Amino acid sequence: METPESFDKELCDLVTDFAPKLFAVVQEYDVEPGLRDGAIVAWGLVFDDGAVRVTSVDGTRQLSLNSPERATWYFGRRADDSIHATRLVWLPPSGAATFDRAEPS
Repeated sequence: METPESFDKELCDLVTDFAPKLFAVVQEYDVEPGLRDGAIVAWGLVFDDGAVRVTSVDGTRQLSLNSPERATWYFGRRADDSIHATRLVWLPPSGAATFDRAEPS
């Protein structure tokens, strides 16, 4: 017989197995010659079926794309001359799911 705890674990495992991959779109820019800084300009998710959703940090743009790399093209073309590069930074999967609400750090 399935217990509530074993069912909760099964659901958490399901969520972990199918969680989308998370990435940030970052822009690197020159502050002065030889000195760079960077900023996150968007967050993205890649789903199991290959669908990609990206939202700008300021919330003004939401995109459905064919690949995460298209996000670098989109945000790179909107950049000014001070932008050195637009890149993807991938976050590793946490490997854990819980029913508890995460507290802000």
